[in-house]
Amino acid sequence: MELPLISDEQVEILLSDLLEHYGYDFTGYSKASLKRRVIRLYSLDKIPGFAEFRYKIINDNVYFKRFVEQITVNVTEMFRDPVFFKTLRDVVLPRLGTYPFIRIWLAGCSTGEEAYSIAILLKELNLLHKSLIYATDLNPSVLEKAGQGMFQLSYMKQYSENYILSGGKNDFSSYYTAKYSLAKFNDELRGKMIFSTHNLVSDHSFNEFQLILCRNVLIYFDRDLQHKVLELFDDSLEDLGYLALGTKETIDFSRISRKYKRLQSEKIWRKTN
Repeated sequence: MELPLISDEQVEILLSDLLEHYGYDFTGYSKASLKRRVIRLYSLDKIPGFAEFRYKIINDNVYFKRFVEQITVNVTEMFRDPVFFKTLRDVVLPRLGTYPFIRIWLAGCSTGEEAYSIAILLKELNLLHKSLIYATDLNPSVLEKAGQGMFQLSYMKQYSENYILSGGKNDFSSYYTAKYSLAKFNDELRGKMIFSTHNLVSDHSFNEFQLILCRNVLIYFDRDLQHKVLELFDDSLEDLGYLALGTKETIDFSRISRKYKRLQSEKIWRKTN
């Protein structure tokens, strides 16, 4: 028997439950995108009806974690968009190298591939010793994976190619140790990262940064929430600091845009003082 689809109204009920019981606010997320992922999970787990689905999310903590993991988007890879990382390597990080200490916020870090990519860039520019990467995500289970610094060994060929295209000159395998089917990245890289939960929707600024990266997260938010999150980033960024977004994202038309000047090639803006 085919399962009934979940209605827009039922999705709204689930979002209210998440806010009331767990403090997770998804109300500003793109409704169409959220609904697709909710229906996919509902069908995948063959829940007999909406009431049972709702009950499991509210009362079963393990299932709640699965629900959050499935409706948040966790697609990432190391040195994704190599030209972007080359711009960080050649333009942004050398400028930040003049600072006595560099604080970087990676918002929506997922399983951590981007955090380790940035740490490798910092090491190669001899800046890792005076840097700290704050990597945050809404989803605790992806942060747990990120903190382990272990990725599938089968991905390393692709990651190595990305690394070389981003300007890397070293042997990429020198940054990790192979353990069975996994690649474990060096503790020196992990030691410069702080992984913690942070909800872009409801949590506040927690430090002042010279570089903030939030790539391919805002596309899942509605326009009002995008503006709210951009203002959070603005509050968290030092004058002359850099804000980096995903290829389909922009600060144009936002309230903070007048304070920023875009670098020519990539979706990176510098905050004017």
